[in-house]
Amino acid sequence: MLSKDTLQFLDDLKANNNRDWFLENKKRYEAFKKDYQQLVADLLDAMKPLDPSLEMLEVKNCTFRINRDIRFSKDKTPYKSHLGIWLSSGAKGLNRSGYYIHLEKGASFIAGGLYCPESEDLKKMRKEIAFFYEDLEAILAEKDFKSEFEDFDRNEKDTLKNPPRGYDKEHPAIELLKLKSFEASQKIDFSAASKKDFVAVMSQKLIALKPLNDYINRALTSE
Repeated sequence: MLSKDTLQFLDDLKANNNRDWFLENKKRYEAFKKDYQQLVADLLDAMKPLDPSLEMLEVKNCTFRINRDIRFSKDKTPYKSHLGIWLSSGAKGLNRSGYYIHLEKGASFIAGGLYCPESEDLKKMRKEIAFFYEDLEAILAEKDFKSEFEDFDRNEKDTLKNPPRGYDKEHPAIELLKLKSFEASQKIDFSAASKKDFVAVMSQKLIALKPLNDYINRALTSE
């Protein structure tokens, strides 16, 4: 769980996203950072027994810097006003599926899967779906997954209007093959992070994504 002071810090930072305010509140940031890292440690302790692929992860592998990269962004606010946690077995430079928690007032959610993969990884995903679509359909229909996430997040931006090149429009999994992103998400309450059972509740929700993550990682690592 996070302290209410940590959640308030994020809220205040969103309203005062500038260097002067941040420096004036450096002690609050240090307390926030310590709380953030403890939450990640607790989450890893809960998730590792459920998903052995996460066993080698350390807290530093799952956190994000608070500074934003503003070099190519129109938004020049210097700091992130949200907290993110990413649990994935992928090594540096390797795109893998995983579990994500995003805490931001009015925009908190959990998610998993593979978000907007690069061209080569997208080709691997489509090849896996073309040959083993029944496996994926069974995962998406599984009771725990359906009750938590229902389906992939589908929208026009991440879905082709026509079949991808090389695939027949009559393929039984053509709607899955049209996808350009393979993630599932669920909105959560920002204030829930301050409850004692937050880690237990989130780990049980996230682990419903494990079969999907395993399928995606199988696709990405198969020759």
